[in-house]
Amino acid sequence: MTIRMDRRAFLKASGALGTTLVVGFGTGGKLAIADNHHAADLNAFVSIADDDSVTVIVKHFEMGQGTATGLSTLVAEEMDVPWDSVKVRFAPSNNDLYKNLAFGGQGTGGSTAIANSWEQYRIAGAGAREVLIKAAAQLWDIDAKEVVIEDGMVKSGNKTVGIGGLVSIAAGLQAPEKPTLKDPSQYKLIGNNKLPRKDSAAKTTGKATFAMDVKVPNMVYAMVLRAPKFGGILKSFDAAGAAEVKGFIEAKAMPNNAGVAVFADSTWAAIKARRLITAQWDDSAADGRGSDARNAEMMAMLDADPVYDATGNGEAGITGKSVEADFMFPLLAHAPMEPLNCVIEPTENGVRVHDGTQFHMITHPTLAAVLQLAPENIEIVTYYAGGSFGRRANPTSDYHVEAALAYLLMGGQKAVKLVWTREDDLAGGYYRPQVAHRAQIGVGDDGKISGWKHRTAAQSIAKGTALEGMLVHNGIDHFSIEGIADTPYGIDNMSVGLTDFESPMPVLWWRSVGHSHSGYVMEVLMDMAAEAAAADPVAFRLAHLDESDANQARFAGVLKLAAEQSGWGTAIPKGRGRGVAVHKSFNSYVALVTDVSVNADGAISIDKITCAVDCGIAVNPDVVHAQMEGGIGYGLGAVMRNQITLTDGVVDQMNFPQYQPLRISDMPDISVHIVPSELAPTGVGEPGLPPAGPSLANAIFSATGQRVTSLPLDANGVKFA
Repeated sequence: MTIRMDRRAFLKASGALGTTLVVGFGTGGKLAIADNHHAADLNAFVSIADDDSVTVIVKHFEMGQGTATGLSTLVAEEMDVPWDSVKVRFAPSNNDLYKNLAFGGQGTGGSTAIANSWEQYRIAGAGAREVLIKAAAQLWDIDAKEVVIEDGMVKSGNKTVGIGGLVSIAAGLQAPEKPTLKDPSQYKLIGNNKLPRKDSAAKTTGKATFAMDVKVPNMVYAMVLRAPKFGGILKSFDAAGAAEVKGFIEAKAMPNNAGVAVFADSTWAAIKARRLITAQWDDSAADGRGSDARNAEMMAMLDADPVYDATGNGEAGITGKSVEADFMFPLLAHAPMEPLNCVIEPTENGVRVHDGTQFHMITHPTLAAVLQLAPENIEIVTYYAGGSFGRRANPTSDYHVEAALAYLLMGGQKAVKLVWTREDDLAGGYYRPQVAHRAQIGVGDDGKISGWKHRTAAQSIAKGTALEGMLVHNGIDHFSIEGIADTPYGIDNMSVGLTDFESPMPVLWWRSVGHSHSGYVMEVLMDMAAEAAAADPVAFRLAHLDESDANQARFAGVLKLAAEQSGWGTAIPKGRGRGVAVHKSFNSYVALVTDVSVNADGAISIDKITCAVDCGIAVNPDVVHAQMEGGIGYGLGAVMRNQITLTDGVVDQMNFPQYQPLRISDMPDISVHIVPSELAPTGVGEPGLPPAGPSLANAIFSATGQRVTSLPLDANGVKFA
C-alpha cells in the first residue's frame, strides 16, 4: 500500500505554524528537508519552528512503554537542543513512509520501537543539525567548520542565533546524505537517568488525550452484543425492552451476523439497552468445550507423537538421572486499563478514525476494504493508549471492523464511537493461548544435562491469519516454541516437538508472546535439573553456558550480576526462600532473583526482586527501570492468580474481581541493574516478564519444597499473604 501525501496534507500532518523546517527521509530512503514554502513527499521525523521549538514526529504510538520519550531523546541528542524545547506528535497513518523497519509496515510491538529506530531518528537529528550549521555559515558568510550548536543556540565566536531563526535559509539547502553521528562519549541525553518523560506531566494532570476521551460533533455511541460462545452466529434478536431506555437510538444486526450493534446517545444508555436485548445464537460451529475438556485434550496430544519436529533428537542422549514434568498454562486476557474503543467520523471524501492505533499497516487497508474507500481517503489520528500488551494489534483489526460495520449501519452520516466494557474485554477473545508442555531431561554423572526431550501443545497464533506466510515455517508457528528451541543454554542433545490445538477461539500475542510460558518452563526445569545434580542453581546454569560465545556470555553476564547484587549464596533464614531465573527475549537478557517469606499460615509474601538487564545501550535508563518493573509486575500478577476458564465454551470471568490484576500489596521492592553497553539498543517492554514467574516459583520451592508446574499458582496450592 502506498499513500501519497500532497503539500497541504503534509503541512497539516506536521502542524506547521509560521515558518517550519521539516527533516526526514523521502520514499527513497534519503534524508530530505521541507518547509511551508518547499513541500516534498517524505517521511518527516523532525519539525523545527521559528520559535526555536523542535517537534519529533513519532512513528510508534505510546501505550505507556516510553517510545515518545525515547525517540525524542535520539533526535534531541543529535541536534543539541534543550530537552524542554522538544515536543512530540504521533505520525499520521502512512505505511510507506512510517514503517517499522522490523515489520516492513507501520506498527508498534515486539519491543521494537527504539531498536528499529536507533539509527533512523539519530540520523534525522544529525541531518537537521548539519543543515542548520550550513544555514548559519551562509548567513554569516563563514566556513561551516567554525559553527557549532549548543543547547539550541547556533554559535560562532560572538555571533549567536536560535535555530528557529535559520529555518528559512535551511529550507533551501540540501540535506546531507550521511550526516555525522555523535560518538557515545559525547552523549548528554542518551543514557541520562534524570531525563523526565515527555508524557508524564500531561498524564499526571489529566491533559493527555486517550482515544476514550474523544468526542466529535454528531456522534452516537455503539456497543455490540456478541455471541457467548466463540464461533456463534446471530439467528435473531428482540430489542423491545431496550426501547424503554432513555437515550437508546436503535439496534441492528451486524452485517456479518457476529452480533447486534446497539446505538445510543451515551455509553451508559448503550450499556443499559444492550442488557435488555434478547438474542438467539447458532452455536453449530462454536467451541463448546469447557476448561477440563480442553486440558484433557491437550494432555492427550502430549501422549502422542508430535505433529511437527522442530529440532534435534534429545531422547537418544538422555542418560543418568531423569527429570520429568508436565506444565499447563491457562488462557490469559490482556486486560489493559483502557478497554478497546475508537471513533469513526465522516469527512468530505472518506472517514477519520480516532484511536490508540497499534498496527496502522493492518488497520488502514482493512478499513479501506470494509468501507470500500480508497486508502488515501482514510485518515487515522493516533492517541495515547491506556495499555495494550498486544491486544490493540491483532491480524483482523477486530474492533476497528466492528466500528466500521456500525458506522455503515448508521448510513455513514454520523460519527460512531465504539466502546467495549471490561466485561467485553475479558470475554471478547484474543487471549494468550492455553499451552501444555512435557519435558524429560537426563542429568549425567558429570552433573550436566545429557539430553532434553520437549513436547508442546498450543493453539497457533499465526496460522489462519494474514501473517501466516511470514511467521509459519515448515508448519511450525515459532511463537509456540520460542525460548525453548532457541535457548541460549548449551544443551547438545535437545529435541522439541509441537502439536497444534484447534479452536475457533481467537488467540494473540500477549506481553512477551511465547516467552510468557517458555520462560517459566525452561527455568523451572533448569532448577529441577540442578536439584537432580545436587548443584547450586546459579552454578548449574553457568555450567551450561560457554562465555566465549557472545550470546551466551551476555546471558551469563546478567545471571552473575543478579546473583551478586542479590547476595546469592548467603544464608537464608528459616521461613524464607530465594529463587533465580534468566531468560533472553527480544534480543535482551534479563535475570531475576526473587526473595519470598512464608508466614505462620503458610502464605507467601514476595519481599524483594533483584533484576539485571542487558538491553544494549540504555537510551533512557529511567524508562528501562520502569519497563523492567512493569514487566515483572505484570508477569507476577499473571502467574499468581490469572486465568481465563470456560464452562461449556463460555468465559467464566467477568471483571477484575474474577480476573485480578496485581495489587499494590503484592508488589515487592525491585532493584534494577543495567549492564553498561555501547551496543545498539534492544527491547525492554517485554523481556522483564518471562523470568518473573519462574523466579517466584523457584523461590517458593526454596521456601516450602513445593513445585508448581500448572498455573496460576493460587489455583494449584499456593496461598499468598
